[in-house]
Amino acid sequence: APRAMADMLDGIVMAEQRFHREGYQEGYAEGSHAGIAEGRRYGSLHGAKIGSEIGCYFGFALTWHCLLQKCTDEKSSKKIKALNSLIGMIQKFPYEDPTYDKLQEDLEKIRGKFKQVCSMLNIQSDFRIGTERSSLTF
Repeated sequence: APRAMADMLDGIVMAEQRFHREGYQEGYAEGSHAGIAEGRRYGSLHGAKIGSEIGCYFGFALTWHCLLQKCTDEKSSKKIKALNSLIGMIQKFPYEDPTYDKLQEDLEKIRGKFKQVCSMLNIQSDFRIGTERSSLTF
């Protein structure tokens, strides 16, 4: 009888270990899945914000480039040169590469160039970006 009792206790301990291991594996898999979904959601939102911000800069630069095209004075040609530089930076930005390691650095350079262009054009560069919509206020 003591042997049967020992076997039963072993069975209980083994079952407990097995349930613990299975529970851990299930929890880990569920956590990983939730983490990936959360990361994807955050990445999409952050990517959309950056895309919207850069899109505003691009539209702004192209519009001003068009407006200044016919001006031939030296001041205007300096503004056009700065606008061309901003447009070039935006066109080189690697949107399709999510692993691009200098993304933040390049984004800061574009923001800096945008502020410089606004200053040259005597425009207040109060650029705010919201999650619902982007607004460029002058």
